Amino acid sequence: MHIFLVNDDGIGSIGIMALLDAACARGHQVTMCAPSGPQSAASHRITLTEPLYLKEYPVQQKNAKAYAITGTPADCVRIGLGGGILDNPVDLVLSGINNGYNAGMAVHYSGTVGAAMEGALNHLPSIAASIDYDADPQNVAQLAEYVLELAEGYQSKALPGSILNVNAPNLPRCAWEKPVYTPLSEANFTDGYDRCYAERVGTYYWMQSGCATEAYQEGTDLWYLNQNHVTLTLMGNPVTLPENLFQAMGLN
Repeated sequence: MHIFLVNDDGIGSIGIMALLDAACARGHQVTMCAPSGPQSAASHRITLTEPLYLKEYPVQQKNAKAYAITGTPADCVRIGLGGGILDNPVDLVLSGINNGYNAGMAVHYSGTVGAAMEGALNHLPSIAASIDYDADPQNVAQLAEYVLELAEGYQSKALPGSILNVNAPNLPRCAWEKPVYTPLSEANFTDGYDRCYAERVGTYYWMQSGCATEAYQEGTDLWYLNQNHVTLTLMGNPVTLPENLFQAMGLN
């Protein structure tokens, strides 16, 4: 399988390199196109009025090529798929592994999810993967193995226009509770902005830290993550889950 890797944390980050290692170790061909620097919260934004630069990024794996792009995650997918750098067609887009959950309402801001959705718009099976913030690198590597297992089952059974969004706690795989298919939490963010003033520039604002949210409901992705489950959420069109999809993937 030819896997297209992208992220929003920037090329060379722990999560995307773990996916690269896992994909190549399992014998897949990989093309990586990732932002040259961090692009968190870029959502599905694309660049309209600035040039985008591409530079080859060195990787050791013989079955992989990598490129750093001065754009958003969605830019990286668009250039990677349509910029004349592919040796052969892509079979699946894999975005992540993000440093921090992309669960609940965070999906609407996420560059990781935006890149996966760009893959889906290009009629490709697409997966976004994330893990709790500042996770142990060994736990990231184990999630990468699991995501590749998912990808191999999902590739031939993905629903057009949809993405599979995967989140995992910062735990070894042996400590996970059973992966569950779950809806997104609708708890909104409640963090705000600190208003500041300086004589030279006037009024300015800093976003408050902590990513505080409303209380989330039992049975949603954030609730299950708090119980140490891996969560699987189908997003896009259609958003309903065919009853036999995960059985067909061997995940029941």
